[in-house]
Amino acid sequence: MSLFSGWRAAFRIARRDAVRAKGRSALVVAMIALPVLGVTAADLTYRSALPTVAEDLTADLGAADALFIDQGMGPVRLEQMPDGVLWGTPEDAPDTLPEDERKPVDVPATFPKGSRFLTEQSLPASVTTRHGITDTQITELAVADPLLRGRVELTEGAYPKAKDEIAATEAFLKAAGLSVGDRVTVRGPEQAYTLTGALELPADLKSESLFAVPGAVIAPWQKAADGDKEILPPQAGDRKWLVQGPSGAGVTWSDVLAANEKGVVVRARQVVLDPPPDSEVPMAAQMGGWETNDAEMTAAALTVAAMAVLEIVLLAGPAFAVGARRSRRQLGLVGSCGGTRGQVRAVVLAGGAVLGGVGAVVGVGAGFGLTALFRPMIEDFTGRRFGELTIHPWEILAIAVLGLVTGVLAALAPAIVAGRQSVLESLTGRRGSRRSSRVLPVVGSLVLAGGVALAVYGGVSGNINLVAGGSVLAELGLLCCIPVIVGFLGRLGRRLPLTPRIALRDAARNRGRTAPAVAAVMAAVAGSVAIATYTSSSAAEQAYDHQPNLTAGTAAVMAFDTSQKADLPRARAAVEQNYPVNGGRADVGRVWAGSDCSVYYEEENDCGTIGLVKPTGEGHSCPLKGKGAKELALRISADEHKRLMNSPACVDERWTSVSLGNDDSKIVIGDAGLLTSYVKLDDPAAAKALAAGTPVLLNPAYAENGEVTLKAVHTYSERDKENRALHPGKARTTTDRLKVYVAPDRYAATPGIRMILPQRTAEELGLHTEEHASIYTLSREPNDAEQQAADAAIEQAGNRAYVMTANGTQQGDDEAILLILALFAGVVTLGAAAITTGLSKADAEADLTTLSAVGAPPGVRRSLSGFQCLVVALTGVLLGTLAGIVPAVAVRLTDLRAALADMRADPMESAYTPIVMPWETIALLALVVPVLAGLLAAALTSSRQKLARRAG
Repeated sequence: MSLFSGWRAAFRIARRDAVRAKGRSALVVAMIALPVLGVTAADLTYRSALPTVAEDLTADLGAADALFIDQGMGPVRLEQMPDGVLWGTPEDAPDTLPEDERKPVDVPATFPKGSRFLTEQSLPASVTTRHGITDTQITELAVADPLLRGRVELTEGAYPKAKDEIAATEAFLKAAGLSVGDRVTVRGPEQAYTLTGALELPADLKSESLFAVPGAVIAPWQKAADGDKEILPPQAGDRKWLVQGPSGAGVTWSDVLAANEKGVVVRARQVVLDPPPDSEVPMAAQMGGWETNDAEMTAAALTVAAMAVLEIVLLAGPAFAVGARRSRRQLGLVGSCGGTRGQVRAVVLAGGAVLGGVGAVVGVGAGFGLTALFRPMIEDFTGRRFGELTIHPWEILAIAVLGLVTGVLAALAPAIVAGRQSVLESLTGRRGSRRSSRVLPVVGSLVLAGGVALAVYGGVSGNINLVAGGSVLAELGLLCCIPVIVGFLGRLGRRLPLTPRIALRDAARNRGRTAPAVAAVMAAVAGSVAIATYTSSSAAEQAYDHQPNLTAGTAAVMAFDTSQKADLPRARAAVEQNYPVNGGRADVGRVWAGSDCSVYYEEENDCGTIGLVKPTGEGHSCPLKGKGAKELALRISADEHKRLMNSPACVDERWTSVSLGNDDSKIVIGDAGLLTSYVKLDDPAAAKALAAGTPVLLNPAYAENGEVTLKAVHTYSERDKENRALHPGKARTTTDRLKVYVAPDRYAATPGIRMILPQRTAEELGLHTEEHASIYTLSREPNDAEQQAADAAIEQAGNRAYVMTANGTQQGDDEAILLILALFAGVVTLGAAAITTGLSKADAEADLTTLSAVGAPPGVRRSLSGFQCLVVALTGVLLGTLAGIVPAVAVRLTDLRAALADMRADPMESAYTPIVMPWETIALLALVVPVLAGLLAAALTSSRQKLARRAG
């Protein structure tokens, strides 16, 4: 028999066997197709979402040939790169003139003859909404012109054409609660417009902006401001020109160079798509080339691909073992008819190739289908429309081949085992006994220890390649140890009830099917735990570095213009009626000496100052700043540095928040309500001190023996007629020692407040005060509608106040990432446990028949399946958690090394690099998923014993 004929027969047998065992075949196909589907969908999405050069040009130019921009340098020669982004003045150019001496540029004169153009100009504005008012951007641009197609598209209604019409993006309409046909008023000039249409910017779906025809907003606004000094003039941006060149010619590189001579930069479509050689680009000589080193990215991609293949092999391998075990009589017949061991192996390998090929085709097809189906959702998530579904055939072919090869690799181990079985064992159904390898666990232990050591060394030395290599080695070493670990599980069941004892002993006895499934779960969980640990740790680091403007969960309504009295009562009512306020308010006052610096700030030394004098010495001076700081930074650890940075002596040196409208002194006027609602200091002694006229000091570093030194310079401006008349003569300086209530150290970081001064004490010291703000505690973050309604109410109150909420830590998509990782690991765990349970049922039919014969109740079959599933899932999750911690810790050690280097260069830089375990994700994987797997296995297992047919 020729080699070709032998493989043809093997493929024919494999195909028939796959059709005969539809359930097992579907399981293997699904295991191979799911990763192929994911990689295919990811490739299509990445390639489609990544804009091409042509798509970027359409986003900037629409259908125009070029965008001409006056850079405000005057009519001087400029140089630019062909992309129109990089530009500058020539090296031999004279010095640039001051802005007020520059001459205007006649930009249209630089267009090629026979060109047509549109003008574009934007400005910020406050407009009315259904809920109140909001800030947005208005662009004057003839969006109805065909030159804008591809850049601006109409989704509803009509384009604006008259000067009292305006169009809005869909994102703006949604946030403002408006629809086509509603009226919008631009605050300030009070110009009203009708919303004629809803627009979409394909390159920026999340943009909240308005579009009007040229001359509809800026010119009337400027005219209104010229006639009424109470109206602020429009703050319009620079004008741009979208140009369509002569028919058939467009805008060429020579046209760009001619425009550069006049001080205009051009982004031309045909120049960007077909750039000129460097010899024709004057600026090219100034640009130094750079090379990107993609070695680390390539190594990471190859590592991920290798681990993905290993994952599929571990998942699908036991399923092929199921088929080989069930087909051993058929394979025995092949051997009895003269088939060699190689031909027996070929039958099993052919099964892997058949199912791998089907899985690859199904996965690729499903990847295309799901990408097309979820394309609108993906576009909304990325905020950009796909120009087209970009397909790279060679990449798709490589993904399909990967699925095919994975199927063959998954069938390799079962093929080797099947080839080793004797014909007699295969025909009679007997199982041969084979001792487990004693060398593999030893090698695995050594590789595990070496991998952990290598990863930790890489983390300490800052070598990310060693971290990746050590992590992979550690995981492979643990994979080699799994058979021994599974064997050890059998000894744990001695004192357990019948069903779990049988499950543990069955897992230990049949390590060939249990170990790969445990390894598959371990690999998936290890990757998820590693990424989740790093994500949680990075989020904790970002939260530590976050500089809040207010105490979390609070909002402040503050006077906007101190030169004119703000109507704070009406502003407070706006907040109380529209914001989710929880509890009462706490009022805050400003305090100053001499003339008010917020009014008389134009001239130097024309207003007074006030502040606390910080003592020197231990506990007062920050050791991380000044003389000896760098020497100290070289000796301390990251934890010690964190302790010093958070100490009262250093917390003000690290950063100072003046968000409550006071100066760097951070002294405010307040009462006990401010302590409880904002400072969160619920101490009767502190409230009693304020009531008695004693200030409350939040930063103990400024206190010495329970007292602080308050220094005030009473300087009065000549323009401050009223106060100058009461305080003639030179500026005077006062220094007062005040007995204070000293708060615990943890209150030193309270945003915006260093000391709370009672009103009567400020008056006794000859200081000036003013009611300035009110603090509210919120039950949640206000939404867009609530903010717009409050802004509108404050506008009606005279627009002399504004509302500020606490700027919470930006978590980004961390929670979504953790959830996705947990779901991925959970699905793999359930799949691996299901495969093992199916194989266990195939192997244990004789044992189950014996149990039924000796009187075991029918429910034993269900409970046994459940515990078998639980053993695999729980063991894999626990091992995966341990394996996933290694790379996460090693990478964080790399980050710590970099942070320590930055801290020792600048001792005030944070070196805090925490390692935070994602306990919620781990609990979900270690508790919920194994229990769910066991319950599902028990529920889907029939308790009825099938009738056994007697052989012969």
